[in-house]
Amino acid sequence: MKTHGTGKFKYSEIKSVGTGVIIEDGVRIFHPEHISIGDNVYIGHNTILHGYPNATFIIGSNTWIGPQCYFHSAGTIVIEEMVGIGPCVKILTSYHDFSSPQDNPIRLKSLIFKPILLKYGCDIGTGSIINPGVTIGKNTQIGSGSVVTNDILDNILAAGNPAKRIFKTDVNKMSWEKSYSFPHPKIKTYN
Repeated sequence: MKTHGTGKFKYSEIKSVGTGVIIEDGVRIFHPEHISIGDNVYIGHNTILHGYPNATFIIGSNTWIGPQCYFHSAGTIVIEEMVGIGPCVKILTSYHDFSSPQDNPIRLKSLIFKPILLKYGCDIGTGSIINPGVTIGKNTQIGSGSVVTNDILDNILAAGNPAKRIFKTDVNKMSWEKSYSFPHPKIKTYN
């Protein structure tokens, strides 16, 4: 086995970095020469970004990534603009091939790589896991703690393990003020 290194990096080692980027203390970036970061991106404390040769890793402008996330881009990660990613989210782009000989230990089986695409304006809730080959649609919300194993279409609220559609939103009509009156009739308020 060999080490992947410490993940310590210099901004000059990153393939491209936009303006207004904040990378907090404790962030580790492995193979920064394979990672592109747009403008006004925030990356929270102790997040790990793992770039790979022969794979793409793009973080679009105006994206917010919470602390303690782990992104493994061996199969390619593309995060479009205006994406929100909560703390402790995991994005994985590879898995072990179970069609290889059954007597091999799992960790010795070959890997299959599949890309992840997070489309414009989507939001990934705290502690969610995005599995290989998944696309999260434009303006889609993934609920906290979800395990996403299949594509989620545009303008959907999805949650659970595995994540499933809860409802489809109408972004032209959607607003907090129109959806609820305050105090909400089912919520008891205390003065």
